[in-house]
Amino acid sequence: MSFDPADLLGLDDLLDPEDLAVRDTVRSWAADRVLPYVAEWYERGELPEIRELARELGAIGALGMSLEGYGCAGASAVQYGLACLELEAADSGIRSLVSVQGSLAMYAIHRFGSEEQKRTWLPRMASGEVIGCFGLTEPDHGSDPASMRTYAKRDGSDWVLDGRKMWITNGSVAGVAVVWARTEEGVRGFVVPTDTAGFSAPEIMHKWSLRASVTSELVMDGVRLPADAVLPEVTGLKGPLSCLSHARYGIVWGSMGAARSCFESAVEYAKTREQFGKPIGAFQLTQAKLADMAVELHKGILLAHHLGRRMDAGRLRPEQISFGKLNNVREAIEICRTARTILGANGISLEYPIMRHATNLESVLTYEGTVEMHQLVLGKALTGLDAFR
Repeated sequence: MSFDPADLLGLDDLLDPEDLAVRDTVRSWAADRVLPYVAEWYERGELPEIRELARELGAIGALGMSLEGYGCAGASAVQYGLACLELEAADSGIRSLVSVQGSLAMYAIHRFGSEEQKRTWLPRMASGEVIGCFGLTEPDHGSDPASMRTYAKRDGSDWVLDGRKMWITNGSVAGVAVVWARTEEGVRGFVVPTDTAGFSAPEIMHKWSLRASVTSELVMDGVRLPADAVLPEVTGLKGPLSCLSHARYGIVWGSMGAARSCFESAVEYAKTREQFGKPIGAFQLTQAKLADMAVELHKGILLAHHLGRRMDAGRLRPEQISFGKLNNVREAIEICRTARTILGANGISLEYPIMRHATNLESVLTYEGTVEMHQLVLGKALTGLDAFR
């Protein structure tokens, strides 16, 4: 039996032909449409082709791909995870575009929306014709959404929405926003067309992470919505938190894509860069670094695959998703940092992907649940004691 150093544990044997086809399709698309240009996008701090990219992602079935019906692909959780891995191997910003579209905005409408809301929005979002965003985080309330200040009040049969949301991926290019707000009856979700009077989404500039991504503030100033704008099937924080669990699952896979990209760059560099008369990969310390990186990379992918199978079986718990995000993002960052040491000064150059991935992962580490929040989720699961308050 031949040995593949790129698949140390033989994890491809866990994938069926359809899984491999999905992975290869997304990998090929990313290689053609993202990798040749992403360093320039990152350096310029923009994603100039986002609408075209969204349509292309829709054409390959990557938007809302694990949802059923309404033009969605109905892929398995493992297939969705593989897509996230390949997209983030190109850039975290591209995976974020897909994750927010499918796992947050589309997922919220699919799970909690009315039939009319689903028919109105999901087919166009699945095709990439309409980009969506998800408004939960606020300027003063990130990890504590229960304290959100965005408020919706009834005015006759209408709702009037006021508030601010912050750090919203896709916000400035979205055609629809799923916005969560306090009401007299509890937290409710609202489907907000972004051309509604009083709604604006100024882009956040001067970022040093996720630079090839659109990040915005959402401003709701007396946004008047009809009665049927509310998501009818959920009240309370369980709505947005269940959406976040779905998105965090994608991060478990995606972070390993960023790690893989850095690891592969380090391996190739170690085999070709010569010092003291031989490739640096021939030195014991470099080999020790590569071995440690490989162990954590493939363990992380195996963990993601395990969680994906549990999700497909309907048995994945939020605590297990926290386990995956906490471990895999933390290890991905360490792999990036170790890869940077192997490349030396070249590791900070955009000629290589390492520093771009490393800075992106600093955002991935804290969005959709900080390290501390996931530690406390696991701590509560282990002890039965709630340390959040």
